[in-house]
Amino acid sequence: MSAAVALKEVIFYTFLKPWLGDGLLLSTGDKWSRHRRMLTPAFHFNILKPYMKIFNDSTNIMHAKWQRLASGGSACLDMFENISLMTLDSLQKCVFSFSSNCQEKPSEYISAILELSALVSKRYQQLLLHIDSLYQLTPNGMRFHKACRLVHDFTDAVIQERRRTLPSKDGDDVLKEKAKSKTLDFIDDEDGKELSDEDIRAEADTFMFEGHDTTASGLSWILYNLARHPEYQERCRQEVRELLRNRKSPEIEWDDLAQLPFLTMCIKESLRLHPPVTVISRCCTQDIVLPDGRIIPKGVVCIINIFATHHNPTVWPDPEVYDPFRFDPENIKDRSPLAFIPFSAGPRNCIGQTFAMSEMKVVLALTLLRFRVLPDDKEPRRQPELILRAEGGLWLRVEPLSAQ
Repeated sequence: MSAAVALKEVIFYTFLKPWLGDGLLLSTGDKWSRHRRMLTPAFHFNILKPYMKIFNDSTNIMHAKWQRLASGGSACLDMFENISLMTLDSLQKCVFSFSSNCQEKPSEYISAILELSALVSKRYQQLLLHIDSLYQLTPNGMRFHKACRLVHDFTDAVIQERRRTLPSKDGDDVLKEKAKSKTLDFIDDEDGKELSDEDIRAEADTFMFEGHDTTASGLSWILYNLARHPEYQERCRQEVRELLRNRKSPEIEWDDLAQLPFLTMCIKESLRLHPPVTVISRCCTQDIVLPDGRIIPKGVVCIINIFATHHNPTVWPDPEVYDPFRFDPENIKDRSPLAFIPFSAGPRNCIGQTFAMSEMKVVLALTLLRFRVLPDDKEPRRQPELILRAEGGLWLRVEPLSAQ
């Protein structure tokens, strides 16, 4: 349906408002249309290409840490913790041209994001706490607003630091410099145009959460699935080695992304089994007639269960089995494009899906090139919050591979 007919459902998304403001995820109507139109060019291929170096560099920092931790032969690591820091580091550099070195030191920001995510999910399950005035008086309500302040202070500081570097140059100088470096960060793109400071913060908070946390979830579960299927892990590794065989330095470039078909199939099958966002919801603003003649009445809230759609046995035979060949081009032809919706679908689909897929391919390729990933003794228990996590973290063992 059009974005005007199937609006975001109000209750759950309202709980996110104090944190994420009126950004792309939560805004509606003309404001959403205007912002989506303004921000779409920031995800054009020509803008994304230079980010490849950032993806490589941030992954290299994470891997250097893993090499130190696994100096005894192997290390057991919480993938969520490690990869969240790496994707946050990467996103700050892409979106704000800002480096916080968050991979090298504890991150209050990451801790606050984890807390906010858990608190919003808990609140939704307790009807009495849907009342704002009551929720604010509870210990969880106070923790929520404290974490919101921390996240907003962090984003404000990054925005102000970025703004501080811009006024010293006039517009032409900035554009010339960006043309030379062939990058375009978030503030450059919108500074002086139609976005207020409040709008920029809302979009920045939305991008910072949606852009690092979902990708970290996706990558963590991909490594988990490949750890449990060493034959697929090894096939991906050989594909990457073949691609980089005659290179002086192991760096994944933009044109390489299309040269990793099996690795891409493995990513997609993991996103099917473990979609980072498990559920979305929409409110119908008019009666909607289904193909069989039944009607969804105006005003009804529809839950689109991405996790259940991806595990529907009438669409996906043996849905719990990890089988990358489901995404072989020959097997895709007769399947509905709406059977696989890890990035949602329709006009309000994920604006950053090409960014996310590009980053996941780079990180996975370099990780498998340098490490063997093995399952931990304890099987993780899936924990759906705002994104799909694992209770107590997702622990895997990594073994450095000798340089070849």
